Amino acid sequence: MPEKKTIELFSPEYYGACTLGGMVACGPTHTAVTPLDLVKCRRQVDPNLYRSNLQAFKTILKTPGDSIWTGAGATFIGYSLQGAGKYGGYELFKKKYSDLVGPNIANEYRSVIYAAASASAEFFADIALCPFETIKVKTQTTIPPYASNVVDGWKKIVAAEGINGLYKGIVPLWCRQIPYTCVKFTTFEATVAQLYKWVGKKPSEYTPVQQTGFSFAGGYIAGIFCAVVSHPADVMVSKITSDKKPTESTGQALKRIYGQIGFAGLWNGLPMRIVMIGTLTGFQWLIYDTFKVSVGLPTTGGH
Repeated sequence: MPEKKTIELFSPEYYGACTLGGMVACGPTHTAVTPLDLVKCRRQVDPNLYRSNLQAFKTILKTPGDSIWTGAGATFIGYSLQGAGKYGGYELFKKKYSDLVGPNIANEYRSVIYAAASASAEFFADIALCPFETIKVKTQTTIPPYASNVVDGWKKIVAAEGINGLYKGIVPLWCRQIPYTCVKFTTFEATVAQLYKWVGKKPSEYTPVQQTGFSFAGGYIAGIFCAVVSHPADVMVSKITSDKKPTESTGQALKRIYGQIGFAGLWNGLPMRIVMIGTLTGFQWLIYDTFKVSVGLPTTGGH
């Protein structure tokens, strides 16, 4: 029998596999939690719209023309592109920055390397995500929904505000996603390493399938931290996208909106987001590392 071809680490094929793995990990998982995201976004924009999350779901299901899957199309496209850039870019920048400072410094300050690599990757990934995030939030926070599908939303926003309208939330998005991703990757790597220390065994002593279990646990824990750290910016992304006036700069809009909602308003919808992001992050790392194992690559954390 011919031997199974393996992918050489840090080769173009390696980064291509990581990019595809990120796309597979992020697009479907974000789309699967669209109902939670819909309620979270609406309660962020208008905390008086629903009395509770349960009442929100009941109301949406009973409302003609509304759907708990509102925004699913934009979510799938946007987060597939973002996942590709985030995971593929993270692997690329992690290698580049480690080589730049040398193995000794990279090992001693590996958390700094993880943070710098993930921040760099997310910066570029958000440029691909932003138009679809704008369409998603605009559609989700308007009742009845602003657009019937992604193309309809794109056309309406461009017709009303130009291409710049698709990127009006880019600064709040960076403020949300870059800290989120830094925490996501650094906490994940540290948590998985700590889990292996607690059990007293090396990753090599477990099968690849067992190692993905550590990935899921580390990812879920990292997701909880991600949700808390990035939540105020997440609220602002929702508010800016739904309420920014064409004549305002992003800074003016942020100042006006903060004056309306105050510090407490920055935390609207946090419990729902903790559940959503914890679940998302856990399954994303599980899917990503399972994909890597399936093509003959090692899992991400603990090595």
